[in-house]
Amino acid sequence: MLSTGRTLIGGIVAGIILFVVGFVFWATPLGEFAYKTAGDPQSAAVQLSMAQNLTQTGTGAYIIPNMTTPQGGAAYSRGPIAVVHYNTSGYSPDDMSMILPGFVMAIVSGILLALGLAVLSGTRRYGERARLVIFVSVGITLWTILAQPVFNHFGWGYWVYSFIAETTGLILAGLVVTRWFLPAPAFRRDDDAPPAETRAEA
Repeated sequence: MLSTGRTLIGGIVAGIILFVVGFVFWATPLGEFAYKTAGDPQSAAVQLSMAQNLTQTGTGAYIIPNMTTPQGGAAYSRGPIAVVHYNTSGYSPDDMSMILPGFVMAIVSGILLALGLAVLSGTRRYGERARLVIFVSVGITLWTILAQPVFNHFGWGYWVYSFIAETTGLILAGLVVTRWFLPAPAFRRDDDAPPAETRAEA
């Protein structure tokens, strides 16, 4: 019971780390490195076009042109193409309404991360746990984030930045949990284990 409570506390700490790292990478001027920008006239022209052509079908993600029709498929082959995350309403650049739900999501993610690591903690020393955290974190973000520009022909800048940001958060959160908030392994060093002869005699 005590170890479970400690793991849950570790999950909360991990969630806070995820939230803070995400804030640093995305809510500060550092986040501007992920995006390319267009000038005000170009932005206004694109915004007007979106309002005229996408508002009727509503908020959502759009593949433009629509490659499922013969005409759209031909246009898609010629380019240019885009995946547009469209919001009919918009919101203030200073909007903070996502902070609380985002924080709750970070805490839930941290707790799930800690509980998952706790399952494997019984016989693993810290070095093994740390390698597990690093390899799993990189493997997950490599597939879920960095594979996007490979399969969808996106520009690489945003996705590389996102890969670095999310991998950093996961690794830091995971290392803190494995170091301070998981039950101690059965044997911390190889010489802690009873000799093979003793085990055989038993």
